[in-house]
Formats: sequence, C-alpha cells, structure tokens
Amino acid sequence: MKTTTSYTEEFRQRAVQLAEESSQPVGVTARELGVNESTLHTWINKRRRQQRSTAPGALSAEGSAELDRLRKENKRLREEREILKKAAAYFARESL
Repeated sequence: MKTTTSYTEEFRQRAVQLAEESSQPVGVTARELGVNESTLHTWINKRRRQQRSTAPGALSAEGSAELDRLRKENKRLREEREILKKAAAYFARESL
C-alpha cells in the first residue's frame, strides 16, 4: 500500500530553490532531500509557470484568449482586404 507524504509549502520552496541553484542534477538533489525526482520536477515546473504568469507584461488566461481571438480576426480581415483590392483592380480594368 502506498503512503502519501505531505510536504509543507516552505519545504517545497526551499527544495526548488536548492535544485535551481545547485550545479548537480535534479535527481541527485531529490535523493538527498528524500523526495521523488518526478515530484521535485513537478514543483520546479509549477514555480516556473507561476513566475511566467506573474512576470511584468504577462497575460492572464482571459487576456491570452482575447489576444488569440483578435489575431484570428485580424488575419480574416487582412484576407478580406486583399480580396477586395483584387476585385477593385479587376473592375477598374474592366471599365476602361
């Protein structure tokens, strides 16, 4: 039967800090701390995601979705503009 170990948030933060500042592989740091290597990797990845999301200029989930929507709309509008340019040139040439 597996038992789950609960680690304090302070322990997790210190473990991630130690792993990032150390020149040794994450696996070695995990073994020294008595933590599963994949667990330590999970903590490291979580911290990196949090840092990216709180970085200056970072977008929230809503902001990112809005940006994607606006990019798609911008692409569609550019395509429509090109079609209209070609149509205008065709009809201008035809009327001469």
